[in-house]
Amino acid sequence: MSDIAYYTEEGLKKLKDELHDMKTVQRPIISEQIAEARDKGDLSENAEYDAAKEAQGLLEMKIAKMEELISKARIIDNSMIDDSKVFILSTVTIKNVSNGMEMEYTLVAESEADLKAKKISIDSPIGKGLLGKKAGDIADVQTPNGVIQFEIISITR
Repeated sequence: MSDIAYYTEEGLKKLKDELHDMKTVQRPIISEQIAEARDKGDLSENAEYDAAKEAQGLLEMKIAKMEELISKARIIDNSMIDDSKVFILSTVTIKNVSNGMEMEYTLVAESEADLKAKKISIDSPIGKGLLGKKAGDIADVQTPNGVIQFEIISITR
């Protein structure tokens, strides 16, 4: 299975900005903390030094993961998305079949998901249930409380 992840231009820029911050702001701060702790003497009993080294290790791990994520990232061309079916970046109006409640969500990559902004991940139960469906279809969404049915009212970009 491919590890390629699809992002909007905005989402990929956000990842790159975060990586830039880690490398240019956070990394020098931690290096400075290590130097200050080293200057305080005996490293074998220096808790500040140990904490700074641990923070450095965690930051370097985050940087490596972020670089790998960015290397596998692809930008989605919004103009190439077919509005007849639900895909990533589709804005979908759905209706809960059991209670008639309507909701509108935009399907996005996991890292761009933000429920307050009505952006849900394509990897979420609802996202998975909606993918590939057309307007008028019923999507069965598996939840911890059982299957919920959603009718797809409309699909836009």
